[in-house]
Amino acid sequence: MGLSRKYGTAITEGPTPADVAGQAALPYPDGWAAVAFSEELTRGKVLTRPLAGEDVVLYRLGTGALRAVKPYCPHLGAHLGLGRVDGEDLVCPFHLFAFGPDGACVRTGYETAPPRSPLGQYPVCEVNGAVFVWRHHDGRAPDWTVPEWHVVGHRPARSGVWEMAGHAQEVIENSVDLGHFATLHGWRRAETGGPVRYDGAEFRLSMRAHESAPVLGEFTVDVHVEGYGLAALHVDVHTPRVGLRMCTTVLPTAIGPNRMQLRQLNRLTFDEPARLPAPLARAVSRAATRVLDRAVFKASCAFPAADFPVWHHKQYVQPPRLAHGDGPIGPFRRWARRFYPPPPVTAPASAGRTDTHPGPGAGAEVTPAPGAGAEVTPGADGIPSPAPGSSSRRDGTPGRVGAPEPGLPERPERPSPH
Repeated sequence: MGLSRKYGTAITEGPTPADVAGQAALPYPDGWAAVAFSEELTRGKVLTRPLAGEDVVLYRLGTGALRAVKPYCPHLGAHLGLGRVDGEDLVCPFHLFAFGPDGACVRTGYETAPPRSPLGQYPVCEVNGAVFVWRHHDGRAPDWTVPEWHVVGHRPARSGVWEMAGHAQEVIENSVDLGHFATLHGWRRAETGGPVRYDGAEFRLSMRAHESAPVLGEFTVDVHVEGYGLAALHVDVHTPRVGLRMCTTVLPTAIGPNRMQLRQLNRLTFDEPARLPAPLARAVSRAATRVLDRAVFKASCAFPAADFPVWHHKQYVQPPRLAHGDGPIGPFRRWARRFYPPPPVTAPASAGRTDTHPGPGAGAEVTPAPGAGAEVTPGADGIPSPAPGSSSRRDGTPGRVGAPEPGLPERPERPSPH
C-alpha cells in the first residue's frame, strides 16, 4: 500500500510549456540581443548569461569598456565566468592565464611565454541602459544598430526581468497583433495611425487605445512603437487625460530552444500643468512623478504579464489562419524572415524538382480563413500588402469587447536600487 500511495499522489496535468512540448519551430534569431542591464555590470564585474543555447561571459574593464567572450578558456577549457578582472585583463580561474582587451593572451600564471590563443569575442554594445551582444549564424559582423532613444523625466529608470518558455519573435510580433489588445488586455477600442512602416531591420507603428477606469471614466492612450530586429521594442505612451508620458523598452532574448528571457525598462514623467506658473507647474510634475513612479511601473509590468501564460505555452503556427481584426501579422512575419538562416534545401524528390523546408514565416502563403480578406501580395517595397480591392480590415483594428479586463497576474519585479 505504501508503494502505491507514493506513485499516486501526483499526476501530470495542465498545458505543457513550450520548451517541453516539442522541437522548436523557430531557430535562434540573428542580430543583437539584450543580455543584461548596464547597472548590473559595474567595473571589474564578471557575469555569465545564456544566449542561443550557449553561455556568454560579460565583463567590464577598469576603463569602463565592456567585453563579451565565449565561455571557455582556450588553454584547457576552464569556464571564464569563474574568472576575475585585473585592470584591463580577464584572468582565468584555473592557471591564471590573463587575456587583454583585444582577447590576446598576455601572460600565464607561471611567468612563461603566453601562447597565441586569443579568446573568442562577440561584438557588444551598451545603449539605452542595456547591454546587447551580437550573434549571427554565419558569423558576419553587425550590419544594423540599436539607436539611442530619447529619455523622459528626471528619475532613474526602473527595470524588471523574467524568464519563461517561448520565443523572442512572439514578443515582438505582439506589437502588430492588434486583436489581442482587446481580447487579452481589455482595450475597448483601438485605431491605428496608418500601416506599419518597415525600413531594413526597423519597423514603426502607432495606435490610439480607448480605455476606461472607475475614477477617470473613458480616456485615450496614444502609443508609438519602434522595433529593431527581433531584439528590442521602444514604446512611447502618452495619456493626455492625466498628462502621463512613459517610455518603455521591451527586450526579449532567446536563451534556449523555445525559452527566453524578457527585460523591461521604464521611465516616466507627468506634463507640467499649463494653467499654473512655470515654477509651480514644474514642482507639481516632479512631485507626481516621484509619488506615482513605482505604482505606474508595476502597472506597466502587469500589462505584458497578461501575455506570460500564453507565451509560456503557445505553439508557433505557420501558416496561421488569419481573420478580420487580427492586424498585419502576415507582413510582419515576412519581414522577420531576414533575421533567420535560409531554409535548408533537401535532395530532389524527382527529376527537375527541388523541395525546401519552410523557414520562419516562409512555406505556404498565409491563407486567410473564410471571409478573412484577400490574399496578401508583395508591395513595391518588398513588404507584402493586401491585394488591390481587398478589405483594409485585414490589417484593421480590434473590435469592442463586452466584458471588463480580468485581474492581471502579479509578476516579480527587480526595481532599480534608486
